[in-house]
Amino acid sequence: MHWLISMEYKQVEGHKDLIRDVTSHAIINRNRNAYEVAKRKHEEAQKSRDEIRSATREINTLKCEMHEIKDMLKTLLDRK
Repeated sequence: MHWLISMEYKQVEGHKDLIRDVTSHAIINRNRNAYEVAKRKHEEAQKSRDEIRSATREINTLKCEMHEIKDMLKTLLDRK
């Protein structure tokens, strides 16, 4: 299947950096700097989510280990 590549664009009303491809109806941002900023923000947000996930895993591991230690202490105290 061949995709048509349109060279016809219309300005998106009220948005100076946005144009619409009249064939595919895709909206295109011509402001490369804004794109790079948005991309960087997305990457930073993903990194933050990954760090939170990692910290949560570590906290859950510590909780499990504390539970095991607590059970061992109870066992030791019950033997006396």
